[in-house]
Amino acid sequence: MKKPEKIIYQRDDADLRRQSLKAKGLVQQFNTIPAHDLSAQETLLRKLLGQVGPGIHIEHNFHCDLGHNITVGKNFYAGYNCVIVDIAKVTIGDDCMLGPNVGIYTAGHALEPVDRNKSGYALPIAIGNNVWIGGNAVILPGVAIGDNAVVAAGSVVTKDVASNTVVAGNPAKFLKRVEED
Repeated sequence: MKKPEKIIYQRDDADLRRQSLKAKGLVQQFNTIPAHDLSAQETLLRKLLGQVGPGIHIEHNFHCDLGHNITVGKNFYAGYNCVIVDIAKVTIGDDCMLGPNVGIYTAGHALEPVDRNKSGYALPIAIGNNVWIGGNAVILPGVAIGDNAVVAAGSVVTKDVASNTVVAGNPAKFLKRVEED
């Protein structure tokens, strides 16, 4: 698999700040839409996110940085308090589910303390089709998760996850294969 391209960004970049403020406004609007108004929620998500398949549902208290770097396929569900740090691209396939409090983070920072708060890096994240990510799981920069994979609740995914596998733990490790029908 080809290593994803690292994006270097400056926190004080005017264009990045403009994009972030636009997304924050749309996120704020989304989180105030009444729970029963699914049509208004979907309409706003289509404005916010880069690409949205049919059947999207994201629970309240959703947050993202830019929005336009997020692509989701059909029948996507995200539980409460989902956070997607999308400085780099986040691609999520069809029929995926995220439990509550899932964090998907494309951004990171230098280990060295000098100027750590002024710049950072981002690596894209790719999540395949039919993936289930359990509550409180964290997906870190540059990770790819294969089709039909399951990430157990509370896991911290630091490396790619193969298709048709279950991973668990911190850091997430192979637990078993997913049995297909």
